[in-house]
Amino acid sequence: MQINDSAKYEKIFKKQIQITEEKIQSVFTGIKPSSLYEPCAYIINGGGKRLRPFLVIISAKAAGSSFNKARNAALAVELLHNFTLAHDDIMDNADKRRGRPTAHIKYDENTAILAGDNLLAYAYKYLLNDCKDNDKQVISEITRGLIEVCEGQALDKEFETRKDVSIEEYKVMIYKKTAALAESCCAIGALIAGADVKVKKALSSFGKNIGMAFQIQDDLLDISADEAEFGKMLGGDLMEGKKTYLFLKALEKAEGSDRVDLLKVIENKGIKKSEIKKYKKIYEKLGVFEDAQKEILEYTKKAISGLKVISSIEDKNQLIWLANYLIKRSK
Repeated sequence: MQINDSAKYEKIFKKQIQITEEKIQSVFTGIKPSSLYEPCAYIINGGGKRLRPFLVIISAKAAGSSFNKARNAALAVELLHNFTLAHDDIMDNADKRRGRPTAHIKYDENTAILAGDNLLAYAYKYLLNDCKDNDKQVISEITRGLIEVCEGQALDKEFETRKDVSIEEYKVMIYKKTAALAESCCAIGALIAGADVKVKKALSSFGKNIGMAFQIQDDLLDISADEAEFGKMLGGDLMEGKKTYLFLKALEKAEGSDRVDLLKVIENKGIKKSEIKKYKKIYEKLGVFEDAQKEILEYTKKAISGLKVISSIEDKNQLIWLANYLIKRSK
């Protein structure tokens, strides 16, 4: 579903992201000891889409409150998200994130672990600032999201050594690792606004389904994007041997030499840079780009379909705009 006046909703989105960014940049300013708070600031100030904070505030507004009522909760989910990234980077032995050295490379592993722990503590500290009579529900929701993320990361690591991962198992993993936190963001915004059960359910479903679409879109962009716009080399998932939606769909459909080549990715735990074009041609031949696009569109439609219960046309349109914006992104 498309909407008119998309420029208006994009302007609102960018303005709210800018406000969030300014608040994030000031979270750890002037706090001692610098040995803890400088690495915390380094992690949180590394950029990113800041999508999760926006989900919190737009959900609060769509549920009848305002952007400002959920600012602290929005910061909380971004702090929590960056906590998970800092620890994931250590687990994955990642040298860079968003074009910069990861925290454990810039500082050291112990410092990065402690800074990540502190980000989590601050997430709860900020969240409590926006809680009222339903603080137990709000805290339960962010805790549920965090547990799901941890389970998703565990599955992701488990899949690295497994040869028999199914597409359904992959969907469970990305729900836990990506979509569950988006779902929690929307639920938290709704709870802070005092939404009724129907509105909370609709917003939670919106977050969950755009989270699923977002991750499959990431898989697709990794191999099909314009490299200049994408900002990094294409084919990274194949080089690392990741079992993405596209890879698993290709394996499901492949026969003969194509299947043999795809199985080599699992056996060798990745491919060489020089082989990326070869595998991209296999994907094109098997039609998995189109399969991924259909899946993304299906999840986006599910996200939008539940918004009928949102009474504000403006807020509903903002959410629809966001869903469409995310599937059209190029990076």
